[in-house]
Amino acid sequence: MLSTEHKAIITATVPILEQGGEALTRHFYQTMFRDYPEVKSLFNQANQTEGTQQRALANAVLMYAKNIEKLENLGPLVNTIINKHVSLQIQPEHYPIVGASLLKAIREVLGAEVATDAVIEAWAAAYGQLADILIGAEEGIYKQNELAEGGWRGARAFKVVSKTVESDEITSFVLAPADGGKVVAHKPGQYIGLTVKVNGSEQRRQYSLSAAANGTTYRISVKREDGGLVSNFLHDQVNVGDSIDVFPPAGDFVLADSDKPLVLISGGVGITPTLAMLTAALKGNRPVHFIHAARHAGVHAFREHIDALAAKHPQLRRFYCYEKADAQSPQPDATGYLNPQHLARWLPESRDVEAYFLGPTPFMKAIKSHLVELGVPQTQTYYEFFGPAEALA
Repeated sequence: MLSTEHKAIITATVPILEQGGEALTRHFYQTMFRDYPEVKSLFNQANQTEGTQQRALANAVLMYAKNIEKLENLGPLVNTIINKHVSLQIQPEHYPIVGASLLKAIREVLGAEVATDAVIEAWAAAYGQLADILIGAEEGIYKQNELAEGGWRGARAFKVVSKTVESDEITSFVLAPADGGKVVAHKPGQYIGLTVKVNGSEQRRQYSLSAAANGTTYRISVKREDGGLVSNFLHDQVNVGDSIDVFPPAGDFVLADSDKPLVLISGGVGITPTLAMLTAALKGNRPVHFIHAARHAGVHAFREHIDALAAKHPQLRRFYCYEKADAQSPQPDATGYLNPQHLARWLPESRDVEAYFLGPTPFMKAIKSHLVELGVPQTQTYYEFFGPAEALA
């Protein structure tokens, strides 16, 4: 149990975490993968190489320590972690592994003089409290998915029923249950987890659902990443008729009910969750401004689909911005990087809108800053990371 003394010790470690949190989490992952190699498949090793996973965990640990007296202040961070865990099927038996590795890393990185027995005891109690919160919440979602119409728990075999090239980089896969049954109706913006064997090694990944719920299939649209182990496997080796194990939908970056004008801003493959959001929004009369940025026409996926929707639905206005354009390809509405001047022209005159944006991290940092500059209320802007969460300065 986490005592008042424990909380005081955790709070006292905040300055240490602010200075050396990333070194601690880097050592934590190295320790865990060495001592418990069976959990390595749960983590995208590209994020380890780039350091994004270590930075995300360091920030989460720091936020937990800072708010140990008022965990409700963590707000969306906890929900994001829970949904990521559910999409990868993190189970209660994984938590003792993480706890043991974390305490070992604290002791080894901070040293015996700082990481005293009292500090280790306090962090063991704090981790135990957090683990209990996460396990309980995750079990609630697992059970909800299991009991829902078309629902299931754990991995379920799906067949690839279609494979469509959407651009030079993005290919869509439509997946249907191998048992012929229904699927859980996902919310616009959610993603699924899947597991595949690549070179004999299990790999788990999450992909946004790029089509509206229909009760029978899911569609994911995957960008081929340079050196991406799973994305290249899907593009090159997975074909119609092949089987993939899928986990139920998860994610809290979902379209909320609102009558305010909707602004959807995406960069690159960030377009995928906005497609399901757009379909849902167009069922009513809500004004929608759809803004997409791409490097050039060749990598712009779903342009014809969006254009067709705009021709059919007068409340939809769509705008495209390409980093570079050429005369032989369909033309964008602007060239260069998406900037405040573009958005000022393309947003509704009233800034009282609901804005959702997604794309590469530098893109999202810029969009967040632009929306603030243009007067869109920050409480009405929403975003999500495809990989580990990072700070958007």
